[in-house]
Amino acid sequence: MGSQPVLESEPENDVCLVVEGTYPYVAGGVSSWTHDIITSLPHLKFHLLAILPPNPDTKLRYEVPENVTGITQVELQKIPKLYQGRKVKVPDDFFDRLFKPLIAFQLTGSLASLDAIIRIIAPHRPLLNQAVLLDSKPAWKLMLRMYNELIPNGPFLDFFWTWRFLLGNLFTLLLSPLPKARLYHPVSTGYAGLYSARARLETCRPVMLTEHGIYTNERRIEIAMADWLYERPSDTLSIDDTVRDIKSLWIGAFKTYSVACYEGCEKIITLFEGNQKFQIADGANPEKMSAIPNGIDWQTFAAIERNEDPDRPPTIALIGRVVPIKDIKSFLRSCALIKEVVGNVRVWIMGPTDEDQDYFDECQDLVQYLALEDTVEFTGRVKLVEYLGDVDVMVLTSISEGQPLVILEAGAAGIPSVSTDVGACSEMLLGRSDEDPPLGPAGAISPVANPVVVAEEVVKLLTNRGWFQRCQKAIAERIRTYYDKEDLKKAYGGLYEELKAMDDVPRPELDAQFRGDG
Repeated sequence: MGSQPVLESEPENDVCLVVEGTYPYVAGGVSSWTHDIITSLPHLKFHLLAILPPNPDTKLRYEVPENVTGITQVELQKIPKLYQGRKVKVPDDFFDRLFKPLIAFQLTGSLASLDAIIRIIAPHRPLLNQAVLLDSKPAWKLMLRMYNELIPNGPFLDFFWTWRFLLGNLFTLLLSPLPKARLYHPVSTGYAGLYSARARLETCRPVMLTEHGIYTNERRIEIAMADWLYERPSDTLSIDDTVRDIKSLWIGAFKTYSVACYEGCEKIITLFEGNQKFQIADGANPEKMSAIPNGIDWQTFAAIERNEDPDRPPTIALIGRVVPIKDIKSFLRSCALIKEVVGNVRVWIMGPTDEDQDYFDECQDLVQYLALEDTVEFTGRVKLVEYLGDVDVMVLTSISEGQPLVILEAGAAGIPSVSTDVGACSEMLLGRSDEDPPLGPAGAISPVANPVVVAEEVVKLLTNRGWFQRCQKAIAERIRTYYDKEDLKKAYGGLYEELKAMDDVPRPELDAQFRGDG
């Protein structure tokens, strides 16, 4: 399966939601948020542009709402083959003209450099495919020039595969179908942001971005942890040593996608104010920025009946995917410490286990090593409303988050949380600085990767009834006041109507060095 073409007769959509590796094929907080936005605004027509990994599992995890007019699937590393005729040749100077804007885009991410690339590619789209763009002799010569410009004297083989991956995905996104819409709404930067920057340039329609977590921060974490990426050994202490290693090329590429997306957006939204300093550091214009917290249907969760059976074991839950960024291993180490103090305790890890099989296997091995086989259960994906009545404390040990809905859903059901200090978790559990009147703590915040502090705070909630009840009351009141789903619906409905009504926004003026390239 590759990119699925959109029929020419398809009616124009109100909103093209651009999602990467999530809805409707992967369960999780971002997917649930996307589903809620679509279903809460049934009068609008949405089209889904789903950017997927190679050879994806496209089993639907959600029932697609009726106001979704279609789904365009774009599979990374699969450059569309648009021309089916005899072998053809692009102009002799095609790759020479691409060199300068490709280098500029890798180094700066400016919308002007992306515009220059699109202007060069656009007239020849029907002739372009992997054989031309990656496998041809002119493409090889382009790669050598980029190597000498970006990482001279670096590991050539590693650069070669990095170049094929990064350029392959860039060309995939620039050649894939572009559904018609009144506005484009990426739900992250990264590839979704890059695709939306292209939409802004080619359609002149407005783009609004919602960032849940900061995409570049999450990629930095993953790349820093990747032991297969070569990092140039340092033979000098000079701060002027600017030779770029392979890891910096990867990080730089994802940052450029954010820069282009930010520059092309009319609105840049995040879920909490703490994220905005990262957006500004990555190039976002503060004048375009705003914060809209996630909301939930808190009445549904508040109606869940609590199991007050004194004979049931104290129950701790972590709700999330079993993947490294959720740091399930730190949670398991906390559970071993909690069990030493509390004794008979039950632990549920509620979320998909099939996204990273190796990591899930390692977590199961750790359960055995810590002698938690009779304590910990990996439930897989479940209906939370069927479980939350039996949960006493919710724990989140993530390395990175945006504004996890599970804290709100658990809190509305009367469950305090202990969370790492990531994303909006501190605001949700301790309150924003402008909370008036202050409602008090609704749980506790722990440093990242600190099982001891997590265990201490969970034990406090399980053993101090007065503290538990104060936290329980605070989180319920905070959610009713600040995190109502109806407020989210009104905010996005208003933004959609404002941007839909905009006239076409002009293309940016090209920087002087790119004039004449399109």
